[in-house]
Order: sequence, then C-alpha cells, then structure tokens
Amino acid sequence: MTALSQKQLYLRTWLLLGLMLGLSGCSTWFGGRFEQPDVELVKVDIVKARMLEQEFLLRFRIDNPNDKSLPVRGLVYKVWLNDLELAEGESSAWANIPANSRGIYEVPVRTNLWRHMRYVVRLLERPSQPIRYRLDGELKTGMMFGQRVQISRDGEIIPADFVPE
Repeated sequence: MTALSQKQLYLRTWLLLGLMLGLSGCSTWFGGRFEQPDVELVKVDIVKARMLEQEFLLRFRIDNPNDKSLPVRGLVYKVWLNDLELAEGESSAWANIPANSRGIYEVPVRTNLWRHMRYVVRLLERPSQPIRYRLDGELKTGMMFGQRVQISRDGEIIPADFVPE
C-alpha cells in the first residue's frame, strides 16, 4: 500500500467508527420495540388578544411509554374549533421526555380570528354548551433519524370551564 491509500484507509476507519459511536444513541429507534407516545392538547392560554392578532400558548402533554428517553424536535399541527381552523403551524422547539414518563411541550401560536368573529361570538353565547375541537399533526422525534408520530385527536371543550367567575 502506498502512504496515501494507507492514510485514506486510516481516515475512513476513524470516520466509520465515529459514525457508529455517534448513532449508537439512536439505535433504540431503529430496532427494538418503539411504542408511539400519546400526545394530548391539555391547555390553551391566551397571551395577547388584539383586534387583528391573537397569541395563544398551546400546551401538549406527551406520554412516553418507552424505556428510553424521547427527544422531541418539533411539531406540525392544525387545531380546529368545530369547522373553524383556529391555528396551523410548525414548532421547532426541542424537548426531552424521560423514559416511562410524561412532559409538557409548549407551542406559541399566532392567529387572526377577526374574519371569523361572528362565528366565535355565536359559539361563546352559550358558554355551557360544548364546542368540538380537533387536533391533527405530526410529532417529530429522535435526534438525527427519528420517528414521525401522527397525531389525530378530537374532543369537546366547555367555554364556561375557562372563564373565571
């Protein structure tokens, strides 16, 4: 072997070893048993409510049923109230959910409900009547090569539960 090819072989060996060591933390997501986490919208906080723009903080609870911690690296989402799309977007915030545990993932949202104001007011006229909600999205997990967990959840909220007395 020439000196140049021996250096190339040496460099390739170290690169391969480095790559294998670097990806060893992701090995549980490639093999083994991966149970999808449960994601639920648990709270919506109003940050600012102006005429043409409203800011909310969506809080999602993520339950990790796996024996390894779950790195979360983003969320693509759509939130609907009845047939009205309340918010749509993508968060690139990172979080780490411990093994066999749960954590909160917060997503700031900006929207403009002005063009839907009549509809929203009609929904809130009877605060004890439930309003349907739906959450559709995709949770991005893992470090480099992770899982994409599809989220689809629906339920009802009662506006009177969120209005202080």
